[in-house]
Amino acid sequence: MTTDFAPCRNKPWPSALKTIGETPLRRRADQNDRFATWAREHGGAVRGYLMAMVRRPDVADDLAQEVFCRAWQARGRYREQGNARAYLLRIADRLVCDRRRKAGRELTLDEEAWKQIEPVSRAAEPSGAPIQAEAADRLAAALDRLSPVQRRVLLLRYYGELSFGEIAQIIDCPLNTALSHCRRGLIAMRKLLVESPL
Repeated sequence: MTTDFAPCRNKPWPSALKTIGETPLRRRADQNDRFATWAREHGGAVRGYLMAMVRRPDVADDLAQEVFCRAWQARGRYREQGNARAYLLRIADRLVCDRRRKAGRELTLDEEAWKQIEPVSRAAEPSGAPIQAEAADRLAAALDRLSPVQRRVLLLRYYGELSFGEIAQIIDCPLNTALSHCRRGLIAMRKLLVESPL
């Protein structure tokens, strides 16, 4: 009886096992490192994009978690073909589209109803916070008035920092169409923010 492993005839049994066993462990460690890097480097952009799309921190957090869950589940199939941020934002974009398709219309609370549900922050506000809040509200209102595809393109471009080629792949349209959506969205935003009070 021999101790040779058939595919590794030139090596004794224990060293053949060691060689075979190292490869999956090394690959798994590389995948874990890559995933940790993705979360650290792209987590803010993914959450920012989701927050801008759904406007609810709790839903944005849930969707961001689902983005990284799906990326983790697909880590063995992922092939380095480009920008990891584009890959993660593509997952995020699809989740937002799926959520909107499933949810239909959402109930929007007015300020009074929101105050009853959300606890008041005890942190002291800096003096510039009201101005920042007003600017953020105006920007959010202007984004809401854009078409859904224009909003997606602008958010992918400026929150996600993606190239127009990557955006075109994510929204599944030609490059020139993505460029047109961005241009029209920026023109509409300028008009909404400068010419009309919100």
